[in-house]
Amino acid sequence: MTFLFYMLSAIMIISALFVVFSKNPVDSVIYLIICFIGMAGQYILLNAQFLAVVHVIVYTGAIMVLFLFVIMLLNLNKEIIVRKSKVTRISAVITGGIFFLVMVAATRQVIEIHPRYPFSGTVGLVSEVGKTLFHEFLLPFEISSVLFISAMIGAVMFGKKDEVKNFK
Repeated sequence: MTFLFYMLSAIMIISALFVVFSKNPVDSVIYLIICFIGMAGQYILLNAQFLAVVHVIVYTGAIMVLFLFVIMLLNLNKEIIVRKSKVTRISAVITGGIFFLVMVAATRQVIEIHPRYPFSGTVGLVSEVGKTLFHEFLLPFEISSVLFISAMIGAVMFGKKDEVKNFK
């Protein structure tokens, strides 16, 4: 188990670095998919099979396909990309460094988390997630489903072409 954890962690770190340093956006998306699959493997090691499957379906399947669609729709060519000025690049590096320092400072203090339920071998399984979702969180679950349906209806209405009738 420990070997699998370290192997998946190394795969995730290396692929995340390739995402950042890749010059081709399509390659970055492919490396991000590899990172997401490694993350799903970590969920399986934590005995959270439901989260692993949902992660693969939602993030690796749906969102990465949308990223690829947008990248290919934009048709990013090197002659179109405008190089940023040195001031912009230096300020981006400084901002990223400050963000990194804030994240390091925030994670230095360990917060002990007491789980609401004692940990057992069934935590993260589909049956336990379903029981929790449909017993304790039924109202927020139903409200979010109504919001998603209304968002889909709005997207269809915005995407629908208006028919212009010519009366001659």
